[in-house]
Amino acid sequence: MSRQSRYLGLAALVMVLLPSAEAAVAADVTAQRIVAADKEPGNWLSHGRTYSEQRFSPLAKINPANVEQLGLAWWLDIKSRTTRGVEATPIVVDGIIYTTGAWSHVLAIEAKTGKMLWEFDPQISGEHAAKGCCDVVNRGVAVWGGKVFLGAFDGRLIALDAKSGAKIWETLTVDQSQDYTITGAPRVVKGKVLIGNGGAEFGVRGYVSAYDADTGKMAWRFYTVPGNPKDGFESKTVEMIAKTWSGEWWKYGGGGTVWDSMAYDPDLDLLYVGVGNGSTWNYKIRSDGKGDNLFLSSIVAVRPDTGEYVWHFQTTPGEDWDYTATQHMILVDLMIDGRLRKCILQAPKNGFFYVLDRETGAFISGTAYGTVTWAEGLDPKTGRPIEKAEARWSTLNKPALVLPGPLGAHNWQPMSYSPQTGYVYIPAIEAGFGYTPVDPKTFERRLGIFWNIGLDPVGSAIPDDEATRKAIRASTKGRLVAWDPIARKPAWTIEHPLPWNGGLLSTAGGLLFQGNGQGRFVAYEAATGKTLWDFPTQTGIVAAPVTYEVDGEQYVTVNAGWGGAAPTVVGEIVLDAAKGTFNRVLTFKLGAKAELPPLKTAARVLDPPPATAPAEKIAEGKRLYQTYCMMCHGDTAVSGGMVPDLRYSATLASADAWKSIVLDGTMVKNGMIAFARHLKADDVETLRAYIVQRAHDEKKRLANP
Repeated sequence: MSRQSRYLGLAALVMVLLPSAEAAVAADVTAQRIVAADKEPGNWLSHGRTYSEQRFSPLAKINPANVEQLGLAWWLDIKSRTTRGVEATPIVVDGIIYTTGAWSHVLAIEAKTGKMLWEFDPQISGEHAAKGCCDVVNRGVAVWGGKVFLGAFDGRLIALDAKSGAKIWETLTVDQSQDYTITGAPRVVKGKVLIGNGGAEFGVRGYVSAYDADTGKMAWRFYTVPGNPKDGFESKTVEMIAKTWSGEWWKYGGGGTVWDSMAYDPDLDLLYVGVGNGSTWNYKIRSDGKGDNLFLSSIVAVRPDTGEYVWHFQTTPGEDWDYTATQHMILVDLMIDGRLRKCILQAPKNGFFYVLDRETGAFISGTAYGTVTWAEGLDPKTGRPIEKAEARWSTLNKPALVLPGPLGAHNWQPMSYSPQTGYVYIPAIEAGFGYTPVDPKTFERRLGIFWNIGLDPVGSAIPDDEATRKAIRASTKGRLVAWDPIARKPAWTIEHPLPWNGGLLSTAGGLLFQGNGQGRFVAYEAATGKTLWDFPTQTGIVAAPVTYEVDGEQYVTVNAGWGGAAPTVVGEIVLDAAKGTFNRVLTFKLGAKAELPPLKTAARVLDPPPATAPAEKIAEGKRLYQTYCMMCHGDTAVSGGMVPDLRYSATLASADAWKSIVLDGTMVKNGMIAFARHLKADDVETLRAYIVQRAHDEKKRLANP
């Protein structure tokens, strides 16, 4: 054998023994892999597993016959500066989990063992917490071409090396002088990272942007509402939608933020974007009570290469109730009236379940899936709502009690679909709201969510009296609805005592998994809703689970961590939630027997100073509280569990200690900003008087349950 032949033979042997260059790349996700995701069911490659966002797994080793043997395989604490809501759907690629916790904290975990591989902290400023309406949450990452993409809470889009967690690039996607945030998970389509933002409650203009996955350079931006006409329109599409607005809407931002759901059809090459509520919510202030206000509360189809507009469907014209259409969208082909239709399915906040033609945006059907009092129904031809006049609180300029309320009949928590049953599984909500308008003549934007949405912050809040609060708690609940989109009715329903529960996962094993606010992770029979297994998680769950396979074993993983909109703003309606002071990744498999550590609960001490303030000072304190504090500490100073319940705070006994936190910002790192720019020392003392009174109200309640 010649020397050259020996070298060639040695080189060939080395190539056989060493892993290929392609295999050595961590998280080497491509469009081909996501499109063909069913060929590798052991992975969870995209937010909804596939571009269709069905959240259905072909894995079936765990099934009704053996699900009782499911046990905890491992658990891992998600460490961040404070325990806040955990909403992320994990991505699982080739045995590695990529997920996020509060404050946009990223983790890479060995999927079989729970071993932490790396973590990344984007160092979000605590002051930025005041720019978010609904907790410092994050719904997960996207993975593509060896990179992990994070939409950080402060508006940055960050690309990390999937193997090491090292930052590759970052780009600022928002104007940080405005109150923009990012809580949604990015998607990657055709080498472009897609990300929207939140902030409609604080007066911003919505859009979705696409960035090159390799460089971070912006490829295109699609505005969902028009800006000031004097500045010119960015496109013919923006010029078109401006005709559906009135007044000086741009002064209030317009809203229409793309803060959560997207889906993609690779065959039609259409990207579907869900658009949020108006800014302000108050239609009279925002647009003189005139026009449909496109693209608020709409599903919009665009071309992913260019952002070119293709079609739209608006679920709530002239949006007036925070009825976003950012909720989860599912792509599925359905046989309707003897014809196979390419459909897009959505259960937005407004309470109607929509079936649309995803090629054209044509309305196919729409039916109420929860209690709806703002509309009689939908026009059978156009899908336009048939409104009840008395629900238009802003144009009538008088209060209205409406269902659904701002939490919606379905919020962000993902639905799932099972091709085996044909059902869509909806984490539904039953919660109304009293909309009380602020006088348009006195409206001004300022710090504090309720001023910026055009509602009277005190008039719209839950009353302090215990009898009314009990009635509200009793009438507020959650549901798990198995919805038949063809029959247009529930196949079965499960009632939850709390309105705020987790997203869904359905599997080819005939199972449906959901966590709930009571701290249970449950497996149901997908066909009937029968409870087959449940596990006590020690804290409420709002995130959606995933399932994957490693070395022939099927695992189920869910992120546990109580938080989000309901516990933050309306803690009153989730008093009975499991409020564990930790965030965790929990992973299960058949036959596993790991155990969680004993739950440690610190005893709360309710020992307020004497309530000596006059009634007028307490009333003013309530007004200040509802204006500035309720978005984190609950609208009646009843905490939902992730931030301190101020009624139990030891600082109530000390005016100086209270002032150091509220005015001087000694706890700004935890998200408690300094209010020195907005309040005076006398205001802070007036606030304390109100909280002291609420603490005494709590003492009475506990003494007379």
